[in-house]
Amino acid sequence: MSATITASDINKLRQATGAGMMDCRKALTESGGDFDAAIDWLRKQGQKVAAKRQDREAKEGAVIAKTTADQKSGFVLCLACETDFVAKNADFVAFAQSLIDLAIAKNVKNLEELNAAPYESITVADKINEQVAKVGEKIGITRFERIDAPAVAAYIHGANRMGVLVGLTVHSEAALQAGRDVAMQIAAMNPVAIDPESVSADVIEREKAIVVEQIKQDPKMAGKPDEMIEKIAAGKLNAFFKESTLLAQAYVKDSSKSVAEYLKSVDAQLKVTAFQRVALG
Repeated sequence: MSATITASDINKLRQATGAGMMDCRKALTESGGDFDAAIDWLRKQGQKVAAKRQDREAKEGAVIAKTTADQKSGFVLCLACETDFVAKNADFVAFAQSLIDLAIAKNVKNLEELNAAPYESITVADKINEQVAKVGEKIGITRFERIDAPAVAAYIHGANRMGVLVGLTVHSEAALQAGRDVAMQIAAMNPVAIDPESVSADVIEREKAIVVEQIKQDPKMAGKPDEMIEKIAAGKLNAFFKESTLLAQAYVKDSSKSVAEYLKSVDAQLKVTAFQRVALG
């Protein structure tokens, strides 16, 4: 004899999971009225939906950046979805906020640890699958970054479309305000590294190859010796470092000084130890 599924049962499951009425009815029917089994059935459905949507691009979403109360650790994550409609939904943004709060509370180190962390009675990964079933879109944490330093400043740009963390050597209100200013700089100018010394070898080789090819294509350089081309390329690379590394960039709030000079004007000991820039798309 099949279990009797009441409207109250369906509503209870709907309130617990956020799934649609028809899905809740089917889950309870498939599980013989067992509430926990019905939740598991919905999770499995969510996993199937997520699997079906792996080929869909999730370019919308919410980026959240936040620090611990002592401002010595910072966290930034991107919870991605497919449409702007879902991204702007208050419940979706609140869910993203709850994930960053969980990461702080559990002292999470990386994305794998966050996905496995307990969220209510299940894991974060399972909770995300519930959300997939609820909204019918591909949802997932596409980036999760953390910085630990004597001080960390956090900044969210726009309507949760970008988040920036900046690690600093000095912990003071003035230093943290400077950190927030530098975070805005990073959001606007997207530097590739803190300084030329921290630019990866791969980036340098790629930029050098581009510069050398540009020089060789210049008719004025036809037949010029390799030594001359290398010298010109070195000069162009230095220009790249000035434009693309944080400390060498002109400070956006006062272009008469570099970011390094701005930091020094705040505190002679103030330096940037690390930064993370996470954006949608």
